[in-house]
Amino acid sequence: MTLIYILGMLLVAAGAYVAGRQKSSSFAVAGGGLARLHSLPSYHGFYVALAAVAPMLVWLIFWLLTAHRVVDAQAIAALPANLAPTDGLTYGARLREINQAAAGVRLEELQPGIAAAGEALNTWRTIADWALLIVGAALALLGFAWASRQLSPEFRARNGVERWVKVLLVACACVAILTTVGIVFSVLFETLRFFSKVPWYEFLFGTQWSPQTAIRADQVGSSGAFGAVPLFAGTTLIMLIAMLVAGPVGLFSAIYMAEYASPRVRSIAKPVLEVLAGVPTVVFGFFAALTVAPFIRSTGEYFGFNVASESALAAGLVMGVMIIPFVSSLSDDVINAVPQSLRDGSYGMGATKSETIKRVVLPAALPGIVSAFMLAISRAVGETMIVVMAAGLAGNLTFNPLEAVTTVTVQIKTLLVGDQEFDSAKTLSAFALGFVLFFFTLALNFIALRIVQRYREQYD
Repeated sequence: MTLIYILGMLLVAAGAYVAGRQKSSSFAVAGGGLARLHSLPSYHGFYVALAAVAPMLVWLIFWLLTAHRVVDAQAIAALPANLAPTDGLTYGARLREINQAAAGVRLEELQPGIAAAGEALNTWRTIADWALLIVGAALALLGFAWASRQLSPEFRARNGVERWVKVLLVACACVAILTTVGIVFSVLFETLRFFSKVPWYEFLFGTQWSPQTAIRADQVGSSGAFGAVPLFAGTTLIMLIAMLVAGPVGLFSAIYMAEYASPRVRSIAKPVLEVLAGVPTVVFGFFAALTVAPFIRSTGEYFGFNVASESALAAGLVMGVMIIPFVSSLSDDVINAVPQSLRDGSYGMGATKSETIKRVVLPAALPGIVSAFMLAISRAVGETMIVVMAAGLAGNLTFNPLEAVTTVTVQIKTLLVGDQEFDSAKTLSAFALGFVLFFFTLALNFIALRIVQRYREQYD
């Protein structure tokens, strides 16, 4: 039904635009030409179309936010008193049974009152769908009639359209801001619940990570260890190894393609290098687990080192290869954006090409290069599949790249896999890890912004 409604909105917009444009054109014909109109006929058409579609869009958003709640509430109200839910868990269970009954699933375990509630659910869904269409059509007619009455040769349709566009831009900006705020607070509230069960200092400074808590208090291991320092250490170790690979290789390849490579070589090398960005991370994970990790282990054993079958070095090396395009592509664009006048001035002073790159081009491009490195670091910190397949799940507190470690994102994935009860410290610890990771990336962005502001003022 929502798709039909959206298609109807498009038809209404097209029809309203044509009607508004024709009415404006009639004003021009009667008045002796377009010079008599304040705004072009196209602006009159856009104004009428926006006036007809805007209330339909507002109604659709309101309907999407409220209709399912009203329908579910009416279906629950149709249950007999003995089946009425008493808490959140039974409410969800009853609602699932009602949806099964409404879909025509006749299961033996469904109680007799559920079938009647399923019929009520279908009835209220039909009512809600028709309400969406009827109210939307009425609002479209009202908006169209209101806008059509305003049209005249002196009407400032262009100003009205610009106001509508400005409102749309502000709404889009608000959606982005509110989404960010919603993510932060949703994670924050669950993090506070976790800290009510586990002290924050134990989480931030503890050196033992074993969140496998038991369901009942009388079971063995009923209290886990939630010291996240091993996770932070593992994340930092793998990120550093990855950047030691991606940083120099990506930056030097960007310098070569921007300053030394011929147009023919650049047209071939740059797309080939950027192909790495399109390879799925699971493919890199297979490559790390089946090729790189065994090679590192056999090489280490040849030289007498004890190398784990899953090591931070294997994950870091493959992750570094994966994020090379993030550094090289962005750095290449930034270096190419440096004005040629700076290079010419350096050459005029007698500097060589390498001296010009080191002392003029790279300092001028430093803000963009730093941004590329920060993006690559954020990508390395957020990677999961490669670490799962090549570095393991063990929360070891070590900086030895030949041992198995794990990262924050891997543990978040592990803690939230399958059916979980969001009332235990084990599950809530995933939100605490996500909150810490959010502040880590926020700090990276703040550092990058400060560097960009400082050097942009210097070289602008």
